[in-house]
Amino acid sequence: MPSLNISFTDEEHALLQAAAQRAGQALKPFAHDAVVNAASEYRQKVLEAAQRSAAWSKELNERLK
Repeated sequence: MPSLNISFTDEEHALLQAAAQRAGQALKPFAHDAVVNAASEYRQKVLEAAQRSAAWSKELNERLK
């Protein structure tokens, strides 16, 4: 299974640790979930933008016929 080694400042690490504790999770699964969720949200935003662009292009192409 691939893994990722990410460096954090002491302040960033403390923020992550505090957030994980508030969520009732260990740091590693908390960080994993945060990264996967961020990637999923980004992918969803790209898909939505592509759909808007396709709709706009379709309308424009129909008017140009």
